[in-house]
Amino acid sequence: MSIDARLAELGIILPQAAAPVAAYVPVVVAGGLAHVSGQVSFVDGQLIKGRLGEDVSLEQGIEAAQGCGLMILAQLKAALGSLDRIERIVKLGAFINSTAGFTDQPKVANGASELMVAVFGEAGKHARSAVGVPSLPLGVAVEIDAIVAVRPA
Repeated sequence: MSIDARLAELGIILPQAAAPVAAYVPVVVAGGLAHVSGQVSFVDGQLIKGRLGEDVSLEQGIEAAQGCGLMILAQLKAALGSLDRIERIVKLGAFINSTAGFTDQPKVANGASELMVAVFGEAGKHARSAVGVPSLPLGVAVEIDAIVAVRPA
């Protein structure tokens, strides 16, 4: 089954790939790996802003991470032409804007991790870091980057 068919089966519509907001490119492909720049929490056309443990709930954080995962897929599709070129999700790096007392960063990051497994099955299982940070660009709640193994065009 193609990845587009799998997305349709899951009822997932990818957002439009966002343009960079600074001096970087969204995806660099080198040595069989696609390195995806950090994608911020953008859901239903809106940035999810705030801090976990303060004014963003765990459920909102999970949704924010899923939004980051969807934008990672949108960026990959724009860069590769087809998500069927993805061989494996290698690693996700999740940065969660959170208070010092908030310790559920791994639960938040699961929003993106579980999305990758739902879409790619075994090939979606990946290494990961989930780190709490005191602030993120634009005041967003979550930012996630990715390393993805790709097949030649």
